[in-house]
Amino acid sequence: MPPRAKQPPPRGTLWGFMTEYGRGAGHEPWHPEDPLYGDQGWAGQQAEQGTQDPYGGQPQHYQQEPQQYQHDAQQQQYQHEQQPQPQQPYYDGGQHYAEQQQYGHNGGWDTPQQQEPVPYGMNPAADPYAGQQPAYGADGNDYYAAPDAYPPPQPPNQRRTPEPEPTAEWDAEQEAPEKHPFFTGADEGDDAEPDQPREPRRGRGGNDRRGGKPKKKSRNGTACLFVAVVLVGGVGGLGYFGYQFYQDQFGAPEDFAGSGTGSVEVEIPKGAGLGQIGSILARKGVVKSSGAFVSAATANPKSQGIQPGVYPMKKEMSGKAAVDLMINPSNLNALIVKEGERNVGIYEAIDNKLKLDAGTTEDVAEKEFKDLGLPEWANDDPDIKDPLEGFLYPSRYDIGKKSTPKSVLKEMVTRAKAKYEAANVEAEAQRLGLDSPMQLITVASLVQVEGKYKHDFEKVSRVVYNRLKPNNTETVGRLEFDSTINYIKAESRLDIGAVDSLRQIKDPYNTYDIKGLPPGAISNPGADALHSAINPKPGPWYYFVSVTADKTLFAVTNAEHEKNRRQYEEELEKSGQ
Repeated sequence: MPPRAKQPPPRGTLWGFMTEYGRGAGHEPWHPEDPLYGDQGWAGQQAEQGTQDPYGGQPQHYQQEPQQYQHDAQQQQYQHEQQPQPQQPYYDGGQHYAEQQQYGHNGGWDTPQQQEPVPYGMNPAADPYAGQQPAYGADGNDYYAAPDAYPPPQPPNQRRTPEPEPTAEWDAEQEAPEKHPFFTGADEGDDAEPDQPREPRRGRGGNDRRGGKPKKKSRNGTACLFVAVVLVGGVGGLGYFGYQFYQDQFGAPEDFAGSGTGSVEVEIPKGAGLGQIGSILARKGVVKSSGAFVSAATANPKSQGIQPGVYPMKKEMSGKAAVDLMINPSNLNALIVKEGERNVGIYEAIDNKLKLDAGTTEDVAEKEFKDLGLPEWANDDPDIKDPLEGFLYPSRYDIGKKSTPKSVLKEMVTRAKAKYEAANVEAEAQRLGLDSPMQLITVASLVQVEGKYKHDFEKVSRVVYNRLKPNNTETVGRLEFDSTINYIKAESRLDIGAVDSLRQIKDPYNTYDIKGLPPGAISNPGADALHSAINPKPGPWYYFVSVTADKTLFAVTNAEHEKNRRQYEEELEKSGQ
């Protein structure tokens, strides 16, 4: 039979040569001479523990095997003893199989002696396995030996599970959590050094596994007190910051009461939102917190109309008072230049904003216009009344404490110059057959005033260019615009008088008298008028008249124009003008 290593037969199963009696498949041994007969584990441990025998301590007798079987077994035992048996390693995969392997050889630990059967459940005084007959291997061959089998086992009454030898790694793993004196309570001057190797465990008894003196607990109270103080402080800090967070997110923001006192100038940049405006006001001392302003502005729908610019504010204002002041355009310290406005009116507005004497800004413009940054092609005609006309670009200009007439005028000219450069007026004027970019700005100023409504600008621009043509037989090269007469007189009238009387006015800006364009602009055109002057709508028109606020009639001949004029007069009568 070939050797089988590490695969023992199941306990109680007849396989090969087992004990001379064999074992049944039941839970109890079936013969009094079976080594396990009456045994409750090794050496009758249940009897020592005072457990009760389930069979009442009575021996269980079973039918003997035939004598022939016993005789054959004894003969095999005799033959086995006569032959020297080498010590063979074997597989100890099962407890019962190990017992059979151990006591089936003549070379066991004790001299084989005949053992009287012990009643089941009784604790024998001597080793119940001493002197048992060999269970197998009587022919001298160990069929279960293998090169990698386990070494022979110890006797059952001496078997103990070997405990692992302590190693440095094991000791470090076991002792790591207790090394620091904060947790162990040991003094820093304790005899046991942290890196000193400790004695191995002595066993399972109650002795100290380190074999040293007991731990000191002198610092446990102090450590607990320290931890408690830290926890209380941490909870208090968290509570404070939590309260601050709640106040910032959900609580009412800090705010002043009333309309404030004193005065302070605040400049709001372009594109600033409510949060940024509130921060600027808070830094200036106008409101107590940005949240106060934001809360009040959110509650007021008109706050969306707050414009960038310079605002004269007061200090320590409530959020609501600050919002109410800023949503009122009259409180914005800024100058608004309207499209088509003349320079005369702009000069007066600057004097009022800066609280200067009347005529101060006009005097500065007349004397210092060359220092304001006009383009080289500006003021190219000696008959130009005001070199700055057409260069005070329509927009809003913030007025601060440091503002002067010159600084405000220079800012306006700089903006106009940038707009004209962006429109490429020099190249466009050449394309349109004009003598200079200044003439293009003049056309735009005429369109701005004569057109009145933006949806008519492109047609009005075409009328200007058609009248400037040399082959113009309707007006013979004259523009004949009432707006130029009003510019001369510094007026804004609709009924300027009869044509014959108007032609008697000798002025280079009188388009009823001169042919072509006036020397310079008569107003400050906006972006729409400039665009229409550059891109006139194609058409044959020479005349136009606005009969209603949203209706302008254009005509090619003078007869058609007179018909449109009568309709205009009828509209005036209906309106009571």
